Amino acid sequence: MADMDTALKEIMQIDGAIGAALADYTSGMALGTIGGTKELDLSVAAAGNTDVVRAKLRAMEMLGIKETIEDILITLDTQYHMIRPLTGRAGKGLFLYVALLKSRANLAMARHHLRTIEEKLDV
Repeated sequence: MADMDTALKEIMQIDGAIGAALADYTSGMALGTIGGTKELDLSVAAAGNTDVVRAKLRAMEMLGIKETIEDILITLDTQYHMIRPLTGRAGKGLFLYVALLKSRANLAMARHHLRTIEEKLDV
């Protein structure tokens, strides 16, 4: 099992990663961050993406969708932003967030690595 800091460091090993966070979508707080740029404040990004997760969960509830979100992908001109809600009991209400450079990232591999990191994460 990996702790939060180890998991965040592993996320930064994904090709194209420029920043990552573990956040609580019930409070909007980042529990841990790594990387980032002057344009990408990870605490602000994590807090803002809590609204994305909450909105999707509300929409699923209104539609009667009982499935679990694997990940949410936001595609920008030069970046991918991936949100992966944690599915384990201990991770309830938490999500992993990673920003990737489109020019360097392989989206399928990034999703695979993020899934593997989540499976090993112990919060």
